[in-house]
Amino acid sequence: MKKKIFIFLPDGVGLRNFAFTDFKEIGEEKDYQIVYWNNTVFSLKDQLGYDEVKIENHKTHPLTPIYSRVRKHIELNVSQKKFKDKVYETYKFPFSYDGLKNTLKTLYTKVLIGFNSSEKGIIRIRKRINTLERSTIKYQYCKKQLEEHKPDLIFCTTQRATQSISALLAAKDLNIPIVAFVYSWDNVPKAMQVVEADYYFVWSDLMKEEILKYYPFVTASQVFVTGTPQFEPHYDNKLFKNREVFFKENNIDASKRYICFSGDDETTSPLDQYYLEDLANAVRNLNKKGENIGVIYRKCPVDTTDRYDAILDSYKDVIMVLDPLWKQVGKNWNEILPTKQDLALLHNVCAHSEFVTNVCSSTVFDFVAHNKPCIYFNYEQPQLKKGIRDIGQNYQYVHFRSMPSEKAAIFCTSKTNLENQVKQILDKKLSNVPDGKKWYEIVVGKNPTLASENIWDRIDSILKTI
Repeated sequence: MKKKIFIFLPDGVGLRNFAFTDFKEIGEEKDYQIVYWNNTVFSLKDQLGYDEVKIENHKTHPLTPIYSRVRKHIELNVSQKKFKDKVYETYKFPFSYDGLKNTLKTLYTKVLIGFNSSEKGIIRIRKRINTLERSTIKYQYCKKQLEEHKPDLIFCTTQRATQSISALLAAKDLNIPIVAFVYSWDNVPKAMQVVEADYYFVWSDLMKEEILKYYPFVTASQVFVTGTPQFEPHYDNKLFKNREVFFKENNIDASKRYICFSGDDETTSPLDQYYLEDLANAVRNLNKKGENIGVIYRKCPVDTTDRYDAILDSYKDVIMVLDPLWKQVGKNWNEILPTKQDLALLHNVCAHSEFVTNVCSSTVFDFVAHNKPCIYFNYEQPQLKKGIRDIGQNYQYVHFRSMPSEKAAIFCTSKTNLENQVKQILDKKLSNVPDGKKWYEIVVGKNPTLASENIWDRIDSILKTI
């Protein structure tokens, strides 16, 4: 009899890695029955024809968001004290005192943090969250679904969603083994491990070391290095379109060479539009000197602001807008979901751009996978003022310490030097690709094309031992 695996999607971030790649097909080839346990508004059955069990009840306990924030603050406080490093303070979002309700919530949160700011306090808060979530109707709802469908194992596609807590507690109470995939390269030091699982799948040896460093309750035997399916589409030749076809489909002037500007969310880079303007000016200047280049602007998929509009309007001669193929299916940012078509779009943007520019994003790895360089903007904008976050702190984060050398990315530390760096890259005189590939291997692992295979192999080995 086939083993039934629930692929749990607490939110939309797991769709890209585990519904739109070949992940499902590889599991079916290994003779698993695969069912998506779907907490998102996206219907895998209607859109892709996949078996799914929909979670229609999305209500967490009203106090869970507060206690989750308390947990995160305490974990960061403990890390700051344990490792004597002030970087953990920068991972915290400011409290709100806007109105009586927010002020009372902030005061309550701070009291809880004050009384529990220790490793024992972390355990108390985690237990409190679990108690709250076990008391919800959603817990009972999910438990009934599990009792009805009887999966042999649950694979949770992200460790960072509070929406997953009650569902996984129900699985735990029914003795169903749980695997949690650590979703992103920066998640572990930022105290974003919301769920407690039996096993954790991580991208690389580096991430395994981090899990064991930050979470003493996790043992080495619980953590498996698998890689991530996130970059597998870059090696899928079926997604590639030749330059003429791709440019014609997207109404792009094929006579030009293009630089990709990969936009950031407003939190990470609040003045991002001005870096786009700087790049556009550099391109204009180089075109006056005989170059024939343009900019492909790919916005951050969850950025719904209009902050780029004036720049895009002023630089139509050099900027080509190529929006990600994501869909808005709700009002919130986490209800803007990826599509399968966007995997091909990103693949071809990387393949047909000369290089990428951005502020500190993991697109450095998307482009390195195509042997293309990356410029990281790392200078202040004159529009920076009190209350606006300086992008410089991004490069101080723990995950940037994984760089094998400063040459793993090209840092532009001055607006006046941007034009020269662009020209050098175009002339093949400047590149971060050799050291960037070393960084890619450190973060993503040694076999970026085999992540899906590795995940299923590890699931297989777990099921054989229980």
